[in-house]
Amino acid sequence: MTRAIALCSLFLLIPAAPWSGALSSMSPPAAFALDESERLWTVGSHAFDDGLYPLAAKTLERLTDRFPGSAHAGEATLLLGKVRLSQKSFQPALDAFRRAQGMSPPPGRPGEARFWEAETLFRMKRFAEARDLYERALSDNESSPIAPDVLYGLAWSDLELKKKDVAVADFRRLLAAYPDHSTAPSATVYLARTLIELKHPDEAVTLLRGFPAKYPDHRLIPDSRFLLGQALLASGDSREGLNELRAFAAAYPSHDLAPDARRLSADAVLKKGTKAEQAEEYKQLLAQSPPTPEGLYDAGVIATRLGRARDAESAWARLRKEFPDHVLAGRASLELAQAAFSRNAFKDASALAQAAQKSSEQPVRAEALVLLGESELRQKRYQTAYEAFQRAVEAPGQDPGLRFRSLAGIGLVMEEQRQWAQAAKYYDEVAAKSPDKTLRAWAKERRAAIALKLKAEPKAAPRSAAPAPKKTPAAASGQGLRS
Repeated sequence: MTRAIALCSLFLLIPAAPWSGALSSMSPPAAFALDESERLWTVGSHAFDDGLYPLAAKTLERLTDRFPGSAHAGEATLLLGKVRLSQKSFQPALDAFRRAQGMSPPPGRPGEARFWEAETLFRMKRFAEARDLYERALSDNESSPIAPDVLYGLAWSDLELKKKDVAVADFRRLLAAYPDHSTAPSATVYLARTLIELKHPDEAVTLLRGFPAKYPDHRLIPDSRFLLGQALLASGDSREGLNELRAFAAAYPSHDLAPDARRLSADAVLKKGTKAEQAEEYKQLLAQSPPTPEGLYDAGVIATRLGRARDAESAWARLRKEFPDHVLAGRASLELAQAAFSRNAFKDASALAQAAQKSSEQPVRAEALVLLGESELRQKRYQTAYEAFQRAVEAPGQDPGLRFRSLAGIGLVMEEQRQWAQAAKYYDEVAAKSPDKTLRAWAKERRAAIALKLKAEPKAAPRSAAPAPKKTPAAASGQGLRS
């Protein structure tokens, strides 16, 4: 603060041009100009160093406008571009860097003004133009001190342009030629991440193992540990990968990648984990503080794998209670509805399926509607069962398997209501077109079971509680519902 006050005071002390009554006297004397340009440069450069960008911009602009022949004019133009870039005033920054390149000699280190022009274009998301300039800056100034920064920008441009293989090559060039440069740690982490994405996890493991020891105070140590765990899992070392991810999540519970680490751990345990590893993962998921909807849902899935149905239902019930508006609450409701249906608790299954069918996820809604229809049918609530099945049939983008389960359900509703002809129509549709071999066989059996009743159907059959099915153009032409 003291330095900032001093800079502002110095700026205010810069005198205006003296007036002598003649127009020619508007130009400051040479000695005065030299003195003032020096003071402007001192104030402007120090203000930039202290992050006082408005003051730096005003001072440097005065210097370049009033003293274009000053020894500091080139440096001031380059620094003014950096000020504008720091202020996210991209076009003025671009203009300043381009003016700096046109000066003789160009200010800064060899190729520096072009490098900053490329950096500005990168920030403007003009990645192809930025990459071209990085390439030119590097080819024209390979021995310049800015070469490592240029290589780093070049590699990032490759990543943004989806040229991952080229980015890998550029990151490797940087690490091979400048292993002690300030960009080397970041280049190591992003190279490892790109190698994982390119399915080369073993190479990423080699890069990451020694990262914390080599760069003990670097801000990307948490990222490196997460990526190491991810790479170990991808390379087939499940045990060490799980240990690394769990250690990362425990050490950095609030890190942006902590939820991903827990997700990867749970997925790995579900796919390849032993019973003991699954039990340990279940315990850790329930012990998370604060709890997360993802953790509670995964705990329920793992408990199911372990045959601990009661624990699974407890985890999902807790999820519904603590995170009622989360998308996973709908999935938890569906899981609980299926569990209730399997133990013949059809009333509970209906209530839970009603909740699940409000999910924002279309597949969850569709399956919940089918389960709702099946639960209502078991309770002989034919009207609501029919409506649930019909909504499932009409759902956009419906999975074919669920759609034919719904048609089969409607057939059962019709059969229970002794509407033999309608039931037969739905059974025929399922038997002919369902992708599920077992469901096709079941539909044929039901069709055969009502065949005699269909022939002997009385003229006045009992009225159904369900409305007649809606007639689509296909149904009206005798072709049945289309899949």
